[in-house]
Amino acid sequence: MSDSKLFSFYTLGCKLNFAESSYLGKQLIGLGFRKAQKDELAHICIINTCSVTEVADKKCRQTIHKVHSENPNTYIIVTGCYAQLKPKEVSEIAGVNLVLGSNEKFDIDYYYKFLNEQKVIVRAKEKHQDINTFYGAVSGEDRTRFFLKIQDGCDYFCTYCTIPFARGKSRSGTITETLQLAQEAINNGAKEIILTGVNLGEFGKNNGESFYELIQKLDQLEGVERYRISSIEPNLLTDEIIDFIATSKKFTPHFHIPLQSGCDEVLKLMHRRYTTDFFKNKIDYIKTKMPDAFIGIDVIVGTRGETEIYFNKTVQFLENLNFTQLHVFTYSERQGTKALNIEYKVPFQEKKRRNEVLHKLSEQKRIAFYKQNMGSQRSVLWEESKRSSTMYGFTENYIRISAPYDKTKFNFIEQVVLGDFSDDLLSLKKK
Repeated sequence: MSDSKLFSFYTLGCKLNFAESSYLGKQLIGLGFRKAQKDELAHICIINTCSVTEVADKKCRQTIHKVHSENPNTYIIVTGCYAQLKPKEVSEIAGVNLVLGSNEKFDIDYYYKFLNEQKVIVRAKEKHQDINTFYGAVSGEDRTRFFLKIQDGCDYFCTYCTIPFARGKSRSGTITETLQLAQEAINNGAKEIILTGVNLGEFGKNNGESFYELIQKLDQLEGVERYRISSIEPNLLTDEIIDFIATSKKFTPHFHIPLQSGCDEVLKLMHRRYTTDFFKNKIDYIKTKMPDAFIGIDVIVGTRGETEIYFNKTVQFLENLNFTQLHVFTYSERQGTKALNIEYKVPFQEKKRRNEVLHKLSEQKRIAFYKQNMGSQRSVLWEESKRSSTMYGFTENYIRISAPYDKTKFNFIEQVVLGDFSDDLLSLKKK
């Protein structure tokens, strides 16, 4: 290899992957590498993949092809969930040199010795039981908001999901270790830290601590102004957590809660751990404590067993639910999941129609939320503008707003009054 060792990253999927890519980048820098600039060809490219749906798998394959075609001489390392679940399939894609599983990806310093070997070496372990080690991580390169990985893995085994196979058992570091990572982010200029993981509410399950204890400790750190919780299961979002966030000066009124279906019969088929009544009561409780809270919800359409009657129940449930926005997933069949044992299969075109129905409903809810916030005073954390005369930022309750670019405001929080909106943005109220 050349003395000038350059690396690049392509990160797909969740916020957790971004935090982990940052961790891997630091390992490479420790080995004497430097991150390639846009006009430089990297000697190593790490593609950190997602496999939540077949569409995610397809995007991963497209990314690998793109990297290889643009730089045939780069040494391509593929890791992440797709690499863990389908290592042989990944290894057979043209240009791939090394496939690292969910444990192995954190040992770049060990696998560094393979970088001169122009052959595929598959290191992914296919049994999720082997994935036991927790690696904390924090990312913030080129970002105003930092992603702090506090938990990994999942023990739930929902019938549609491969995450337990891709990421292993639920595990986390200690509160002390997590606080050290948060402090690292603060020292690097973080004004906002987003807590990420696979099943955040299970933080501390392996060591006798709890998520509630963690957020209390994080709230006491000096130098950071905001925390967000990326996603938390409804059955793990306790009233004491909600009460704490409602009174905290640093944790924002922003929730992302997986529902997956608004029909109890489908929730049972999915092996989810709550009912629609439980979910609605949780949302109502949040709104009682924080009327202006942004509430995002995950929903899957077209899962096996979701008849038209069951889907209509979901629509009716969501129409009467006080949320802000939906993140709609179209179900795709995943090898090894128990959902494949469910007989009824939704036709592709019907899945597409259901997706469109929920997207329209989501847009109606989001617009209503934006109208509710027009004229209100909010705090916005401004992000750096790249090649644009406009800058953007998010309010504490996750409304994206725009304003004329002012470089002095980058990574600062400003008190503003919200004006009118267009598309997915609110503007500042004109003075």
